[in-house]
Amino acid sequence: MAELGELFNLLPGQNSGLMLGVLLLVCVVSAFISAVTGGAGGILMFAALNVAIPLRMLVPIHGAVQLLNNLARIVYVREHIRWDQCIPFFVGCTLGSAAMTLGLANLDWQQLPLILLAGLIFYTVFKPKKLPEIRLKARNFFWVGIATGTLGIIAGAVDPLLAAFFVRKDMSPKEIVANKSVMQAWCHALKVPAFIYLGFAFSDHLGLILLLTVAAVIGTRIGIALLNRIDSELFFNLMRAALVIAGARIIYQLIAQ
Repeated sequence: MAELGELFNLLPGQNSGLMLGVLLLVCVVSAFISAVTGGAGGILMFAALNVAIPLRMLVPIHGAVQLLNNLARIVYVREHIRWDQCIPFFVGCTLGSAAMTLGLANLDWQQLPLILLAGLIFYTVFKPKKLPEIRLKARNFFWVGIATGTLGIIAGAVDPLLAAFFVRKDMSPKEIVANKSVMQAWCHALKVPAFIYLGFAFSDHLGLILLLTVAAVIGTRIGIALLNRIDSELFFNLMRAALVIAGARIIYQLIAQ
């Protein structure tokens, strides 16, 4: 657990035990939000952890925690998975992640994906009623996979991008949570070999990853229990609210850079 001491040395004057408790609580809350609304919990966790963890360490650590958390969520909603959407996504995401890992991240265009993502989020939330929902055919999730795999390597949290394609009334809340969880798990799983290739040692941070994962799984379990009782209309309203928060965070990130 030496990495915890190194982590809190980055926060002079702060109580390390208190800070660890706050980070664990954030993981519980963010996982709860993801389980109930289908999105925004990942980016909330990412933003909060970034207070204590440098960005170069945070993207792989956050990816590992989110991988394990999404796998736990899948266990509870696995019967609602639509493989006709997920398999094309897997192919696209693998290609996007591989391309970015092999050097595209060195290009000076990293703000462009965030700008496009913010635009997509606000279209989804605030579009006039006469404009259509984004209802992709299953095979077109290949292109969502390309975008998600590419963005995941440079931006960390991918749930706002995926959520924009799941604000659709032809799928139930459980189907949305199940399929987003499978897609996110695949994207985060690809980060493990990608960041090992780039020189990151996951074993040096295993204690922190496991602590954050346990907290996230607790939040997921509570959220899934509530999802079984939530009204569909309330679900979509919460999902839109979560997207607005995620979009605002992205805009702040763009302005602050």
